[in-house]
Amino acid sequence: MAMTMRDGIRLHWRLEGAADRPVLVLLNSIGTDMSLWDRTVPLLLSAFRLLRIDTRGAGGSDAPEGDYSLSMLADDVVAILDDVGVERAAVAGVSLGGMVAMQLALDHPARVSALALICTSATMDPAAWQSRIDTVRAQGTAAIADMAVGRFLSPGFVKHHPEVAASLRDGIVRQADAGYAGAGAAIRDMALAHRIATITQPTLVVTATLDISTPYAGHGEHLLSIAGARHVGVDGAHLPPIEAPGALAAALRTFLCGDAAANTAADTLFEAGLRNRRRVLGDAWVDTSLAKRTPFTADFQAMITRIAWAEIWGRPGLDDRTRRLLVLAITCALGRWEEFALHVRAGLREGGFTTDELKEVLMQTAIYAGVPAANTGFAEAQKIIAMLEQDA
Repeated sequence: MAMTMRDGIRLHWRLEGAADRPVLVLLNSIGTDMSLWDRTVPLLLSAFRLLRIDTRGAGGSDAPEGDYSLSMLADDVVAILDDVGVERAAVAGVSLGGMVAMQLALDHPARVSALALICTSATMDPAAWQSRIDTVRAQGTAAIADMAVGRFLSPGFVKHHPEVAASLRDGIVRQADAGYAGAGAAIRDMALAHRIATITQPTLVVTATLDISTPYAGHGEHLLSIAGARHVGVDGAHLPPIEAPGALAAALRTFLCGDAAANTAADTLFEAGLRNRRRVLGDAWVDTSLAKRTPFTADFQAMITRIAWAEIWGRPGLDDRTRRLLVLAITCALGRWEEFALHVRAGLREGGFTTDELKEVLMQTAIYAGVPAANTGFAEAQKIIAMLEQDA
């Protein structure tokens, strides 16, 4: 076992992968050890040299009595980096690991090249954590094991993988009470919220759709105050390395190995497309559409915003009115009634064309695409016209 000594405390770590790859440090949540990453590691090894660390108090590291702090845990990481001979590395951390990663970037910015903050937060409820610490110190980790696993994994995942849930529970029960309570104190006492805006390293924020501990709302969203931070959503609950290893690994590889210039260009196209989309469809519809994005649909939504709305709707050859009328004729001819209704509603509401112009498009469509298509188009348009008149 690879060990680093710091102030008389043994810290356990494991280095894997080719020596010519960039180093990625993987940090764990409270209540887990480096095995948290077992399902994700094989998907990362071709791109990175991986340094997995058992946080003080967990796994093969010592578990001294007393309260730990995020600065203490960040200094532990630096001591291991020194031992391994790594001057600067990217750091990915889940939950507590993400908090340690942020503290590391603040206290030792020269040692951190990039951050991946996974299902984590810059602020938690101190009273709730004090209660959990008191329970562990009085009754042991077994008293909170079921509650913790219930937050770690989604019910659907547990149903199909009960052995994983059982292993996580067993790991919590076997963890030293002092280690869990000490790490809990680091979460309780964190002072990150007012400082994270000063982080300058490239940062990826990863949230999970079913995470009830650190969801996007109230937690992940605030981490986007880090300048230039990017957000990715994945499926599952609080531990993506277990529930969503493929999606998480893909996000890490794209963020840490991707072409920065290409990413910037994609962001520029997205923003340009979003402006066109808002101009044509209106802010209310676009805001609603963006709010409905899921990890499954987000990439598709980004693609159509960049390509359809930036590249096509941004071309100078035709004005918006002409493009609107072309879309109506094409969607009517193809029977794409949801898209047809969207553009009828937006065009009439935003003043993009008149009802007379809409009628002429449908008359033309009847000749070139068939009377049945135009007949349905008139019926769909009439419903929308009636609705808009009712709302006026």
